[in-house]
Amino acid sequence: MRLRAAALAAACGGALSGADVEVDGASNDTRSLRPGQLFVPVVAERDGHDFIPQALAGGAAAYLTARPAAGGTAIVVDDTAAALLACGRLARSSLPERVVGVTGSVGKTSVKDLLAAALAGRWRTAASERSFNNELGVPITLLGAPDGTEAVVLEMGARGAGHIRRLCAVGGPTVGVVTSVAAVHTEYFGSLDDVAAGKGELVESLPSSGTAVLNADDERVAAMAGRTAARVLTYGERGEVRSEGVVCDDELRPSFRLCTPWGDASVELAVRGLHQVANAAAAAAAALACGVALDVAAAGLGRAELSPLRMDLRRTRTGALVLNDTYNANPTSMAAALRSLAALPGSGRRLAVLGPMAELAEPAEAHAEVAALAASLGVEVVPVATDLYGPAPAADPVAAVGSLGRDDAVLVKASRAARLERVAEALLSG
Repeated sequence: MRLRAAALAAACGGALSGADVEVDGASNDTRSLRPGQLFVPVVAERDGHDFIPQALAGGAAAYLTARPAAGGTAIVVDDTAAALLACGRLARSSLPERVVGVTGSVGKTSVKDLLAAALAGRWRTAASERSFNNELGVPITLLGAPDGTEAVVLEMGARGAGHIRRLCAVGGPTVGVVTSVAAVHTEYFGSLDDVAAGKGELVESLPSSGTAVLNADDERVAAMAGRTAARVLTYGERGEVRSEGVVCDDELRPSFRLCTPWGDASVELAVRGLHQVANAAAAAAAALACGVALDVAAAGLGRAELSPLRMDLRRTRTGALVLNDTYNANPTSMAAALRSLAALPGSGRRLAVLGPMAELAEPAEAHAEVAALAASLGVEVVPVATDLYGPAPAADPVAAVGSLGRDDAVLVKASRAARLERVAEALLSG
């Protein structure tokens, strides 16, 4: 989105230093910054202000700064993170009403990806990249929406009370999707009821003219219908938008009949995993609420691709299957991935290279339940960096897996900090 530096400065209460240049988008990372963008230095483990010269050399049109201006076009502010939120609100004011917020303990990135594809069949659509779902990601997504954007999908994450409400104040969603309430980030939230309270801030923030898309099969999500003035549209086995006749091919790609108040349509997903059927129903419901025709939404779902490191199924040189689902992990997504592994064709070994699940209030119990499920499915667990699954962690997980034959299949999964995608890559290149 093209905005003048002076307008951004006015929006965030900053002082403009230098020429009033045009800015197109924003980035807080010099490695991915594109020429013409606004550079946002974030103060965290490293102080992003130290990278301002690098950002200018990389073509940044302007930058926010809480330090004195260092050449070029600067917007001098007290707090760069707070200023970014204000700039995001300015960008939102230039966008149409068709903004969808997506939250939930699991599935929100997949729903975001599926929904963006479904909307794109009718509307020029912008969506959060990867999992840009926090106080940085949401305003950066809004600022990055191209001129002429007709619909925006904002993924919204939270690690505590008030986080979603703050993001809604910036993004102003008119449609909100809540996927699930599960034991994710419970180290910060507390109980499942606390998680539900935090996720429900999305539907509380919707206008009365908007639509809340709720998972009818999750009792805590379904109960959120009483917390919104917006119209409620449900999805799931007990919902208004549901799937029937679900089948998966040998590469875990589901096909089904999508049944809705707008009629029925056949859907063939390119994304993998039986759990993606519910995510597709959520995306379809939100797209239909945004005025996309049913056949157009169904076709869009079939074209959707997931963000990296999610249910990525590939073969090794020997023909073995490697399921790379290493972006994140929690008890619910672990169970879905293990069941997907067990459903793969072939009579060979089934192994799961599993790293730790982070930010859980009761990690020992959660990891033990995952280990028990794996055993019930006939899956051998190769633990990495944790002994909570039972066996001692493998110092070399690739060696622990050993040689793989054509009928063998391996799942690789952990919370993001473990970076187990390197194990998946090693298995595929071995």
